[in-house]
Amino acid sequence: MTQTLTPPAQRKRLLSLDILRGITVAGMIMVNNPGSWAHIYAPLRHAAWNGCTPTDLVFPFFVFCMGVAMYISHSKSNFDFNWATARKIIVRGLLIVLIGWALSWYGMALRQFIKGADFVTAMWTYPVANIRYLGVFPRLGLVSLFGGLLLLAFKPKRILWVSGALMLIYCILQSVTNSFELTAQNMESIVDMKILGDDHIYHMRNAAGERIGFDPEGLLSTIPCIAHVLVGAWVGKLIMTEQDLWGKVTRALLAGAIMMILGFCLDYAYPINKAMWSASYVLVTCGLASCILGILTWILDIRLPQLQEVKPTTACQKVHHAVAKNWYKFFETFGVNPLFIFCLSTWFVVTIAQVRFEFHEKTYNVWGFWYRECMQPLLGDKGGSLACALSLVLLMWAIGYILYRKKIYIKL
Repeated sequence: MTQTLTPPAQRKRLLSLDILRGITVAGMIMVNNPGSWAHIYAPLRHAAWNGCTPTDLVFPFFVFCMGVAMYISHSKSNFDFNWATARKIIVRGLLIVLIGWALSWYGMALRQFIKGADFVTAMWTYPVANIRYLGVFPRLGLVSLFGGLLLLAFKPKRILWVSGALMLIYCILQSVTNSFELTAQNMESIVDMKILGDDHIYHMRNAAGERIGFDPEGLLSTIPCIAHVLVGAWVGKLIMTEQDLWGKVTRALLAGAIMMILGFCLDYAYPINKAMWSASYVLVTCGLASCILGILTWILDIRLPQLQEVKPTTACQKVHHAVAKNWYKFFETFGVNPLFIFCLSTWFVVTIAQVRFEFHEKTYNVWGFWYRECMQPLLGDKGGSLACALSLVLLMWAIGYILYRKKIYIKL
């Protein structure tokens, strides 16, 4: 029997999108907050340069989800480009950037106060001289701003062409400047150093051990990241304009497979690289995210209703049914308030990492104590480090669950 969904305009949320977004937020919290950066399992590390680990998937998956949500949101107004809508997009984008700066400012000011700095130094002089202008939140804000405006300006039917043009421009820049290695001559490093300054960007070490001023959320790599969010919007269009459930799944899987094939082919000329946010990286990660979104749509909208029609008879079947019907709610808690929960986790860790006290003649901060005295003795170096990260995920879930139960959605 053919199953169809309610028309997009009548649906409040896309459940599979909330779950994928929730998985990525939980993943971002986990990989960004180990108990010790010296003790991390290999899959939880970023690739040193070229290549991609599971950790390199969480951020692009979130950007992809942002694009899908962007399509759904603007479809309600039929993608009408007017000043009121543009103002909302600009204000929201700048707000996300400011949140990132505020978190960075807060962390630096708090560290200076604890070190005994005076008020002016802690609150103004030091942060102004050392704040990193770019980063996760500023990047999300910029791609939300420019991606949203481009989606309304060019409409969904042309958005794939716009995305392709942005990736092509970036590939040409990469080729012309021969920016394939982590060196001071890389175009990303040169632009960020010239515009932002050495004190305001991230630094990485290359294979030779040289410390290079190179920001993985740099200015130029924002170009393909904008293309990334537009690809997400295009996939959102594919899914939401199809009424048949199997059609939705097929479209998402087919689009994802094609993008991954193209991405892996492009990898030979423009290697998959998160720090550069290369075009091949955009295609491979968007393709994989699209496939996972299709699989989640099949699980939640096709398989789950079928399972609910079957009455369990044995204890084992009852447990299976209970798990199958409720597993996704853990991630939905993160998915309905993604930016708020991620922001809260960042603030929480920054704060407790600065609270110091004496214990058995040793000085600890709260986070270090949790790892060294609680998790590490029980689970070892790497196991304890992962347990610390997972404990933070659970804490954020508990807070998010309260909001989820009360149907409180905090939009950032």
